[in-house]
This record gives sequence, structure tokens and C-alpha cells, in this order.
Amino acid sequence: MATGARSRAVPGVGIGSTSAPGAGRGEPQPRAGGHDDLCDELLDRVAEWGPAHTPTGVFQLVPARIDRDLPLISRWMNDPAAAAFWELAGPRDVAEDHLRTQLAGDGRSVPCLGVLDGTPISYWEIYRADLDPLARHYPARPHDTGIHLLIGAVADRGRGLGGLLLRAVADLVLAQRPSCARVIAEPDIRNTPSIAAFLTAGFRFSVEVDLPDKRAALVVRDRSLRLLM
Repeated sequence: MATGARSRAVPGVGIGSTSAPGAGRGEPQPRAGGHDDLCDELLDRVAEWGPAHTPTGVFQLVPARIDRDLPLISRWMNDPAAAAFWELAGPRDVAEDHLRTQLAGDGRSVPCLGVLDGTPISYWEIYRADLDPLARHYPARPHDTGIHLLIGAVADRGRGLGGLLLRAVADLVLAQRPSCARVIAEPDIRNTPSIAAFLTAGFRFSVEVDLPDKRAALVVRDRSLRLLM
């Protein structure tokens, strides 16, 4: 399952061609250094969110580290199904540039590995949708939080795991970010397995939006409806 969002452009990474995560809308540009405490506050310290118990095991988001995680992430991105939507296939430095741009930013997008019972099985990006170029294309609300997901191994796709993990992560966001009223995502409209997984996870289809390089389905998981869907 791949939900890469090419409209969230990072130079050289293939999900767009215009700006780094969160650039635009009068917001400060990413800094050259790493995250600090202020950066962590933009997403309420993802590293401290803790585990989620799912029907398939204990799941946790672990912020990515280039020295530890780049070989695995690059291998996943070179799978044809992932490459079709993330466009991060190629030499390892393609994925490295993508990760470095986020890690050197101001904390509005946090790349993570999704670890299930101690094994990394997925790649995630948790981002402030209201501070992202995406906000130009839909009626954003303060603290809207966006997610992207790639299930890494082919054997883990197509068996319902994506929907389970999306629900778990959306619930983590809502539990750990009390200021966030909704979680959003914008999978490519052609990526029907991804859209189906979001709907299974309790997201509702909102609208189709034209983004740079793709037409997307905007899907939303509302705090007010989380116990009903």
C-alpha cells in the first residue's frame, strides 16, 4: 500500500517540484539544522507518542534516522508499486535527499518507521497539513494533521494491514494532539487500494482536489466521529 503525496513537493524527491514540506503561506522556510524542542512542538513530539495495540500486534511510530533506516527505506521506495506514487525510486541518495530535507526542516513533517512487534514494516510521514502547501487546495483548519503511508514488504500488502495501521495512527494523532480536530490524507485518485484502506480505517471521503502532479481524494477522519466510524 502506497499513499505517497506527490503534491507535497520536496526538491529532488519526486513527489512534486515546487517547495519543501510546509513552505508557502507566509511560513518560515526549513532551517539547515536538525529538530529542536520548538520543532518537536509542532507535532507534539511524535517520538513520545508511545505504542498502539492493534489486532495484529503492538505498533509504534519511530522517527526515522538516516544512518539506521536509509537502506530499508530506499529498498521499499524502489518497489514498482511504491515508485508509481512516491517517485523515490533510484539510487539511495534519492531517498536520502528526501529524508534529509524533512529532518533538516522545522518539524512540520516527521518521517517515521512503523514498527510492528519490533519489526519495521512501513514508512510514514506525519505532517502539519495546515502549514503545508496542501492547505492552498482545501479549507484547512488549524492543527489539521496529515499522514502518508507506505507498507514496505509486498507480502504485507493486500491483506487489510493498511486499514488497521491507518486507524491506529489516526487514533494516535487524535489522542496525542488534543488541538487537532481531524486527520487528513490525499491519496492519488488512481490509487484505489489506498483509498479503500482509508475508508476502512474510518476516514470519510471529502472531495477530489487538483494538486500539482496529481488529482487526489481528500479523506478525513474527524475527532467528533472517531467512535462512530
